Amino acid sequence: MNWFDLQIFASTVITLFVIMDPPGTVPIFMSLTAQLSAKDRNRAALQALLVATGVIVVFAIFGQSILNYMHISLAALQGAGGLLLVLIALELLTGKTNDEGSAERYKNVAFVPLGTPLMAGPGAIVAVMVKVQQSSAFPQYLAVGLGIAVTLASLYLAMRFAAVVQRVLGENGVELVTRIAGLLLSAIAVQMIADAVHSFVSSWH
Repeated sequence: MNWFDLQIFASTVITLFVIMDPPGTVPIFMSLTAQLSAKDRNRAALQALLVATGVIVVFAIFGQSILNYMHISLAALQGAGGLLLVLIALELLTGKTNDEGSAERYKNVAFVPLGTPLMAGPGAIVAVMVKVQQSSAFPQYLAVGLGIAVTLASLYLAMRFAAVVQRVLGENGVELVTRIAGLLLSAIAVQMIADAVHSFVSSWH
């Protein structure tokens, strides 16, 4: 098909699926929305999808120009995302998400950290920017766009399915998943920071 580049589409889906990790989003989403009602949880899933879509589309089109204008490197963006995730991970590990007033605070969980930097994090942003830069014709841009849409749709379905998982596990099961999610999230954060430090060190040589 001359109007569609299947190879770039497959490459985009696989790359973003591995980076965004829809299955891995389930325990984190369950933990961060445990204090919300089913209606608010579904709304949070949709809002997170819209936030991630907006961030990725903006960076796909204007990403390099934005970073150049603000004199920000990709490594700095990655490091900042990692530090933000560390704070969220510590709350999950210490159980602070169950504190009084946490339900109100976590109504904005769709924006941070779900929408960004978990879904639309530095890794996904950089990957999308690279794919766009590698494209030079409409079929390639279309393939990248559809690849992004498919991955984001899978993330949304994973978050919607998380409510079913929560009912099956029960309160104790969710508490266990919360601790595990905190540990996994802290590992993701440390890896992001380590990659940022590595990029900084490499740029000095």
